Amino acid sequence: MKNISEIKSRSELADFLGVPGYQLSFILFIKKPESFYRTFEIPKKSGSMRQICAPTGILKSLQKKLAKRLWNKIKADRFFHNIIRTNISHAFEKNKSIITNARVHRNKKFVLNLDLENFFDSFHFGRIVGYFEKNRDFKLPHEIAVALAQLVCYNNRLPQGAPTSPVITNLICQIMDYRLLKIAKKYKLDFTRYADDLSFSTNHKDFLNLKDLFLKEITAEIEKAGFTVNNKKTRLLYNDARQEVTGLVVNKKIGVKHEFVKNTRAMAHQLYTTGNFMLNGRFGNLKQLEGRFSFIDQLDVYNRGQAAVSVTKGRQEVVPLNKREREYQKFLFYKYFFANDKPLIITEGKTDIVYLKAALKNLYASYPELIEKKRNNKFLYKVAFFNRKKKHERLLGVNQDGADSLTNLFFYFTDRFKMFTNYLKYFTDLSNKEQKHAVIFLLDNEIGSTDAKKPLRKFVNAINVSNADKEVLKKNLQLHLIPKSKLYLVTNPLVKGKTECEIEDLFSDEVLATVIKGKTFCRSSGFDKEKHYGKQIFSKYVCKNYRKIDFTGFMTLLDTIKALVVSAEEEYVK
Repeated sequence: MKNISEIKSRSELADFLGVPGYQLSFILFIKKPESFYRTFEIPKKSGSMRQICAPTGILKSLQKKLAKRLWNKIKADRFFHNIIRTNISHAFEKNKSIITNARVHRNKKFVLNLDLENFFDSFHFGRIVGYFEKNRDFKLPHEIAVALAQLVCYNNRLPQGAPTSPVITNLICQIMDYRLLKIAKKYKLDFTRYADDLSFSTNHKDFLNLKDLFLKEITAEIEKAGFTVNNKKTRLLYNDARQEVTGLVVNKKIGVKHEFVKNTRAMAHQLYTTGNFMLNGRFGNLKQLEGRFSFIDQLDVYNRGQAAVSVTKGRQEVVPLNKREREYQKFLFYKYFFANDKPLIITEGKTDIVYLKAALKNLYASYPELIEKKRNNKFLYKVAFFNRKKKHERLLGVNQDGADSLTNLFFYFTDRFKMFTNYLKYFTDLSNKEQKHAVIFLLDNEIGSTDAKKPLRKFVNAINVSNADKEVLKKNLQLHLIPKSKLYLVTNPLVKGKTECEIEDLFSDEVLATVIKGKTFCRSSGFDKEKHYGKQIFSKYVCKNYRKIDFTGFMTLLDTIKALVVSAEEEYVK
């Protein structure tokens, strides 16, 4: 069953959500949906706390499926598509954000902001039932509407933190959005809504004479839709002062408030020097601080009007970073490579991470220093793996795949080139502390290759590794790259009589010969897809079948990593 409006019974609802009927009944009537939630608080910009109620387990899975199907219905709904095309709702939707919301109101004479009071609490259990039961796009039987409300409500309200809450709020608000737009156009205003934030703007001078009449009409429509305006937060902003929409300045270009940038920089400096920082009167964490840096950076990228570009190409700078971007770069180095809370492994490719995680899960009993098995067959990795993202490419010169970018990372640990700040020295001097955990570059073993273009050969040549150290690497499979640091280079052992080895060579010939859908594994690019499959599919096979795969070929590599991890931590304790 693909269309939610066709559901006539709870068994059909279970089919729609992809679960057995007995499991749905167990959640609704025996275990009860409320028992699947965890609650916690996060700070608001005002300094007060916002309560988040997040589902867990099977309820979270069901809500994700339901949310996806509701979003698909929105895409297929002609009326709602008209709402989207008019650019009204910007919260919780793909390719929309506070930036797209603010953009509509940029460079206007007047900006009027309204706030809906207790927005999520306005969506109570009865309202959810009534919507699914009476709305023309659903018209579900009462029993099904009640079951859906049970699945998506917590304490008889839509909870902030549930996957279904955003899409249901947008569904219920679509009629109000359309009617508010009609009123806005009547008064020659542009209108957008970001969740509970309503913004109107215009360049017409006579709006001041019509403002009270407009507010009376718009408030009446909002109350008719079942919401209440928070009059304390109603603001009319003029273009001769700072105009804001959803926290962004919109006078000329879209920007972030100067004090936000200044405070973020001060928090980071406090973190670097003391190991802690304060946010809204409480100790903050790295995730919160990165969120602030990311928010500032998002605005910079938007205003620059270009996609992410690598900071470096080889050793040449492509796009100079501005001061804010350099501050973000500094923070990223601190987070990942100086104050990392676990030993960090940076691999040559994405699939290498999959192989290593699978090997550790299979061999967990032999490597308690690297992994721990928890209840319900869950694992806790005691090492972290660096997942490359576009921001790392632009800010640190770390491409999303390949080994060349490890050279760029290495230079941030040295004074070798002026274009690379020696962040290791900077943070060591500033904090009077050293790295606690190892940072490990992991590359395929090509040290004996005559091809200077092979990644490992290229790396050791680029950073000027001496011939003596190359011999150390050949013998020990690891090399301490920089004195007074915990930066190491590791390569996998040579196996099967080979003079060069990729990480895939550590698998047995039997595993490498695995046939999937009539195709065999091929490591090289440009293979015949009719006959072979590549590393991506092979890594998925390894991940799924880690219990039965023989990983003994990985033990020498894991032994090397374990020794470095333990040694680095013992040295830190001393």
